[in-house]
Amino acid sequence: PDFVEEVIKKEKPDGIVISMGGQTALNCAVEMYQAGIFEKYGVEVLGTPVPVVIDTEDRQLFSDRLNEINEKIAESYTAETVEEAVGHAKKVGYPLMIRSAFALGGLGSGICHDEEMLRDMGAKALSTSPQILVEKSMKGWKEVEYEVVRDAYDNCVTVCNMENFDPLGIHTGDSIVMAPSQTLSDEEYHMLRDTAIKVVRHLGIIGECNIQYALHPTSLEYAIIEVNPRLSRSSALASKATGYPLAFVAAKLCLGIPMTKVINSVTKKTQAAFEPSLDYIVTKIPRWDMSKFEGVSKQIGSAIKQDIGKHANLEFQSNESSDMLFADVASTAASQ
Repeated sequence: PDFVEEVIKKEKPDGIVISMGGQTALNCAVEMYQAGIFEKYGVEVLGTPVPVVIDTEDRQLFSDRLNEINEKIAESYTAETVEEAVGHAKKVGYPLMIRSAFALGGLGSGICHDEEMLRDMGAKALSTSPQILVEKSMKGWKEVEYEVVRDAYDNCVTVCNMENFDPLGIHTGDSIVMAPSQTLSDEEYHMLRDTAIKVVRHLGIIGECNIQYALHPTSLEYAIIEVNPRLSRSSALASKATGYPLAFVAAKLCLGIPMTKVINSVTKKTQAAFEPSLDYIVTKIPRWDMSKFEGVSKQIGSAIKQDIGKHANLEFQSNESSDMLFADVASTAASQ
């Protein structure tokens, strides 16, 4: 925040966009907002207001906001100490999931099978975050994401939905991901789409965001995991998969331009209010180079590993998309 304040002091901007720099930018903006720096220099935050960001990042506030519209979240409790977390664990039972507030890449999150694991992981999580969420485990449920854009005039569309090949418990950045989803029924797809729009409108997000769900594999039961009020790794995949330039559109919406006035810079014809419809499948596989990180565990989980890139492939059938991609990964590995 100190360095950003120096830039503001020198450049004297009228406004600032905080949703383009990932989790670090959001955390920095929250600190500056709470310290009164934006108000001090008369800088307007464009797009999603900082209080809305806080509502999505603070686990307790997020839970409270979703309860206002009777939306479904996993049974969970916030804790600021390890002892608090241990007390909450007695309510939800083991195994359970812990998640850190204001965290980058799922840092500090993971599944705890007993009190010893909870104490160890909880202490580590609280060393980097002021708050953790103790959540009922939904390991084995499907993980589904929707990319959503909304303008200041309450126009709201879903741009892309994606499904993790791995069940809940593996970070999206480390999971094989397919866009659009391949195992959702029409009822499930529209149920989650309608929920995404309802939640984004209620929270008051302006620009682009990503909403993540846990979906029971054999029923319509679902729970909202989190909402990221910013561009993310998923946004990049969604943009490439759909031809919808999320960063470009989000920047325009942050300036207060209505979605109906923004033309898709890729198609050159359609408005940003037009939802893409895909007749093909895009598959993404992460890449790691463990030789660069000696001593690091090779086990993936809810906190992202040191992936160095992604492989992606477009085909018209899911098996073709994944088969071609695995062949590409194998070919790349063999050449290195």
